[in-house]
Amino acid sequence: MSVPFGAFVAREHAAGRLVVQPRMGFPAPSAMRAGLLATRAAAATTVGTLTLDSYTRVGDLVAAARALAEGAPLNGFPLVTHGAEATRAMLDGVLGPDFPVQVRHGSARPQDIVATLVAAGLDATEGGPVSYCLPYSRTPLRTAMRHWVEACGSLVATGGPVHLETFGGCMLGQLCPPGMLVAISVLEAIFFAQQGIRSVSLSYAQQTDPAQDEEAVRALRLLAARYLPGVEWHVVLYAYMGVYPRTPDGAARLLTSAARLAVRSGAARLIVKTAAEAHRIPTVEENVDALELAARVAAATPAGADVEDTGIHAEAATLVEAVLDLDDDLAGALPAAFARGLLDIPYCLHPDNAGRARSYLDPAGRLQWADTGGLPIGPAPGGARPRRTGSAELLAALSHVERKFDTPPAVRAGARPGGAL
Repeated sequence: MSVPFGAFVAREHAAGRLVVQPRMGFPAPSAMRAGLLATRAAAATTVGTLTLDSYTRVGDLVAAARALAEGAPLNGFPLVTHGAEATRAMLDGVLGPDFPVQVRHGSARPQDIVATLVAAGLDATEGGPVSYCLPYSRTPLRTAMRHWVEACGSLVATGGPVHLETFGGCMLGQLCPPGMLVAISVLEAIFFAQQGIRSVSLSYAQQTDPAQDEEAVRALRLLAARYLPGVEWHVVLYAYMGVYPRTPDGAARLLTSAARLAVRSGAARLIVKTAAEAHRIPTVEENVDALELAARVAAATPAGADVEDTGIHAEAATLVEAVLDLDDDLAGALPAAFARGLLDIPYCLHPDNAGRARSYLDPAGRLQWADTGGLPIGPAPGGARPRRTGSAELLAALSHVERKFDTPPAVRAGARPGGAL
């Protein structure tokens, strides 16, 4: 019997251990089982992942079944198509007191996924009505809210411990100023709590500047403590979600920075990425290597001290309060907030997103607002930039992290190859 997901992470965090987790999904139950067993055996404190395939995420179960029948490649585990009985058999002997497993999917309509994972004996998944709608689908936001109300109801109806992780801190993965990421993550967590979920995790995706990220995660923890009384919660950090370094050394440096950030900021869990991210789906061995690297770095990293307050906490709190002022019930307040432009995700093309807010990278590599649109916040310190980001500048910003970590440190510091100044 597996320990509840949230309780496991809380136990390990209290003991001073960072929980590390892969993104891992394979179509065949045998391959999926092997991946989970390798994750469990890694020299790290781990939890397992069932990452679902793209067909299942969008509800195209006919295509998922056809791909299985024809032996066509799938980019994840088709949970609903395999069904609860086959999944339960695959997990037999894998789940245990020291190894819970979470389902990760990406669906704006997760009811079938939730029903199947519950029937298979699992208790943890992730997503959210905003974060799994705006980036991934054209489903109307109000429709996605209804779907997630139903999914939360199915989880609560089990009567046992269940865990939901908000994906709100990962909106589009990149180029979203941290205050907005923190606010969306908090709002989705409040939504989960309003639906009766008593164990949640709040996500934040590593962005472009470690000091800014550390401030953001600390702000997220403060707001979670304020808005989630009586709810078990922890913070989960995602290694960078954007254009990834193409060199193994660059990828390792970026993952190292993510592990250090997790520990310094007080996050309890880290979702890793591998050296293969820029090229293809990682192998099991590459995932294990990433888990073990992150664990080694975390074990050698001391907790962080106080960081400079540049206003992320205040900005995120203002956004959260603006939404809550519309309606205490977030199932109605969140769509209304997007309709009014009180929440607005830069460069998000979903029809329900206002699309007026824009961001940019300042010369120090920190994310700032270029245009706050209808957001209930003032310009960034020093004033918002008077012009919009052009396509060339946007592309440069999207590849900023890739360039930074693929450039050897000595070269970044101004040395020529070979160490000459």
